[in-house]
Amino acid sequence: MQEIYTNARTLMKGFCKVCKECDGKACAGEVPGMGGLGTGSSFKSNVQTLSELKFNMSLIHDVIKPDTKVTIFGEKLDIPVMAAPIGGVSFNMGGKISEEEYVNSIIHGCIEKGIMGCTGDGVPDFIYETGLKAISDTKGIGIPFIKPWEDKELYQKLEKVEKSGAKIVGIDIDAAGLITLRKMGRPVSPRNASQLSKIIKSFPMKFVLKGIMTKKDAELSVEAGAHGIVVSNHGGRVFDFTPGTSEVLAEISEHVRDKITILVDGGVRSGGDVLKLLALGANGVMIGRPFSIAAVGGLQQGVEKYIDKIKEELEQSMVMTGTPSLSKINKSILRKA
Repeated sequence: MQEIYTNARTLMKGFCKVCKECDGKACAGEVPGMGGLGTGSSFKSNVQTLSELKFNMSLIHDVIKPDTKVTIFGEKLDIPVMAAPIGGVSFNMGGKISEEEYVNSIIHGCIEKGIMGCTGDGVPDFIYETGLKAISDTKGIGIPFIKPWEDKELYQKLEKVEKSGAKIVGIDIDAAGLITLRKMGRPVSPRNASQLSKIIKSFPMKFVLKGIMTKKDAELSVEAGAHGIVVSNHGGRVFDFTPGTSEVLAEISEHVRDKITILVDGGVRSGGDVLKLLALGANGVMIGRPFSIAAVGGLQQGVEKYIDKIKEELEQSMVMTGTPSLSKINKSILRKA
């Protein structure tokens, strides 16, 4: 991994510093790039609040080889992790590898290790098209995410998702604040529950709404008929001064866990962080920037090695907390929750 990080640091120079601790401090305000918007407060909150959660060690047990497998949206995953949807290699990551190389590394690397990768959306259109082609080439294994475009463009892209064979699709509702897209003549906007319900009922795919940060929006997602939500502040890239996702996850989970699948992203830097978020009520975890660094620095091999790292850390954390399987995870493993 150190070789991968060193290579990524060279290739991403000027766009990401590949810091030893990826906490949003050195890249505050660097958007485009891999930083957080404005002061970087939202990005930093994701990392800080998650790091403040501590484990209760428990070693008097017989958990030797914990079970990390889960089923999410009917798909069996070797660990409860997905690569978050990130695109725009040329203007966010330095452009030293192509969009196609990046996306294929994410999608195929995840498949090889028994999990799923997601693809992003944006301007220019090749960002979305490249991601969708990679998913189509793998017979629909992966989750394409689409921004909340105005109806004509949104429906056209969803029709392409259906033709690709993808069983699951996400809508980045947290991208509604990207005023730069409106200035480019490609406006995005919020949707109410009724509008979302109409969209969801128009297609056979399972729908995931990304950008849920309150129990109210979680309940409205259920009302709209969504199959899943992602508790996310878009990595701190669209709105300054939001809480970290781990601060709001437990409350959201308490209200909708039995009604909808809950994913979460933001500040995840280790397998231990994955376990913390599962203990707070998530069904699965998305990881963004670390996957991007692994893909740029080592292509598919980098992605696979990073997944191995996360799995090893998750298994160690489960052993150290006496957690035999993720189906039996207990909030009591956390010191502060």
